[in-house]
Parts: sequence; C-alpha cells; structure tokens
Amino acid sequence: MFFRQAIKHIAEKLGLSGFVKNEDDGSVTIVAEGEEENLQKFIEWAKVGTPLSRIDNIKIEWRGATGEFNSFEIK
Repeated sequence: MFFRQAIKHIAEKLGLSGFVKNEDDGSVTIVAEGEEENLQKFIEWAKVGTPLSRIDNIKIEWRGATGEFNSFEIK
C-alpha cells in the first residue's frame, strides 16, 4: 500500500476526516479533524509511515476544527 492510501486507511479506521495530497515539491500535506486521542495516534503512525515511506520531517500545526470535512479523501 502506498503512503497516501495508507494514510487514508488509518484516518478512516480512527474516524478522522480531512485529506492527504502530494505537493509539487515532493512533500505531502495532511489535514485531519477528529478526536484528539485519535489524532495523536494518527500522528504517531505518520511519523513512521509504510515500509517503503521515507519520512524526513513532520511539521504539525494544531488548529480549531472547521467541520468542513465529511470523510477522508486523497486529493
């Protein structure tokens, strides 16, 4: 399973909504909303990724939930 598909799977398993998308510079942006405990689990998983992932850096920004997402999507 590729990174974005794995992220989507984990987010759905944890009941999170939002999106994941590749950026032009090769980075990946993830926006997720849900229960804080599940967001923490999600972040811990993202720090490791899949066996083929290369995670160089993670930047986390906590913001208030907007409620604009109904599901978790790959963009």
